[in-house]
Amino acid sequence: MEKMSVELCGITLDNPVIPASGTFGYGYEFAELYDINMLGTFSFKGTTKDPRFGNPTPRIAECTAGMINAVGLQNPGVEKVIGEELPKLSKCFSKPVMANVSGFSVEDYAYTCEKLDKIEQVGWLEVNVSCPNVHGGGMSFGTQPEAATEVTKAVKAVTSKPVILKLSPNVTDIVSIAKACEEAGADGISLINTLLGMRIDLRTRKPVIANTMGGFSGSAIFPVAVRMVYQVAKAVNVPVIGMGGVSCARDVVEMMLAGATAVEVGAANLVDPFACKTIIEELPAVMEQYGIKDLKEIIGGVK
Repeated sequence: MEKMSVELCGITLDNPVIPASGTFGYGYEFAELYDINMLGTFSFKGTTKDPRFGNPTPRIAECTAGMINAVGLQNPGVEKVIGEELPKLSKCFSKPVMANVSGFSVEDYAYTCEKLDKIEQVGWLEVNVSCPNVHGGGMSFGTQPEAATEVTKAVKAVTSKPVILKLSPNVTDIVSIAKACEEAGADGISLINTLLGMRIDLRTRKPVIANTMGGFSGSAIFPVAVRMVYQVAKAVNVPVIGMGGVSCARDVVEMMLAGATAVEVGAANLVDPFACKTIIEELPAVMEQYGIKDLKEIIGGVK
């Protein structure tokens, strides 16, 4: 019998498959389709201190082997997430959930994380310093080691739960930023968020997306994600969550060989709402095919 469980920052997951933030809502919508308790966990929709309507439309563009989105962190704000969204989730999901947090100042991050840290359902805080779809925050904190350090320290000062920093691939040296987060107290690193992309409408000669640019995701970015997960996992001593273009069970195994302890699945959920269910169901057969008895044993096992 293949063993699929892994340990992420001291919490055991039945398997390493985690739907990524922004692709799984607050979970209960998917619970109408299948039992989401089969997931390792999931990272819920990016949450900010205050409610956000998001960016103007259009904010989605199709492209070869992927998509570009500039939704802009649309969410009801942390108070409503705690008061309305998480109680709904508790009725259909019995495992610890990963809270994804974004902000526009260091104070924003600390405020939202402190609020969510008090919620029993929340197992980890995934602090997003890498969103390319908003102005004045998000990715600006994740492109310099000093800024990422400041956010990490501020969040760690007000929380007791594991803090995982979600990093941007839109940088020259992702390793230096990951190491800065680890030195500032981060309990884990997740990467990569979306690449920065753009499409132009040939008829109007204007950008397809109202925001001009947005986050490029999908299977096309998988090799970039594997490379960055490999680089970061070699450089830090905290767990790494790998993501970026993951769409099948083989991708999960490849990410883990590169050094990921757990693997998030993003854009694939938007194409097929059963994507994570299928990946989990197919993992044992892939493990058997490649002679893997225990997933924990292959983490960072690339030769």
